[in-house]
Amino acid sequence: MSGYLTTHVLDTARGCPAEGIRIVLSRVTDAGLEQIAETVTNDDGRTNRPILPAEQFQTGTYELVFFAGDYLRASGQAGDDPLFLNQVPIRFGMSDAAAHYHVPLLLSPYGYSTYRGS
Repeated sequence: MSGYLTTHVLDTARGCPAEGIRIVLSRVTDAGLEQIAETVTNDDGRTNRPILPAEQFQTGTYELVFFAGDYLRASGQAGDDPLFLNQVPIRFGMSDAAAHYHVPLLLSPYGYSTYRGS
């Protein structure tokens, strides 16, 4: 079995999934960031398929960037410009070639958290 990566976004201020958030996944290399995927969250705050499916999975260091500002503006939570949170980067490592990694974002206009989920 090969590993894979999934993600989702929950709006903790409103208590619901965050629909329509653009997410970019990049691999961290010696030369910098190499973008390998881009997607948007669905009405359940999830992506329609793994953002890094098994056939593309490699161990290493990665970065997810969640474009939260557009979502916060659209949902009326943005506040004044410049936004406190606009783009939320999460850099993490994946070392087990057979594991399912899940990296969710719990988002509010003035804070966020993440964890390794299942």
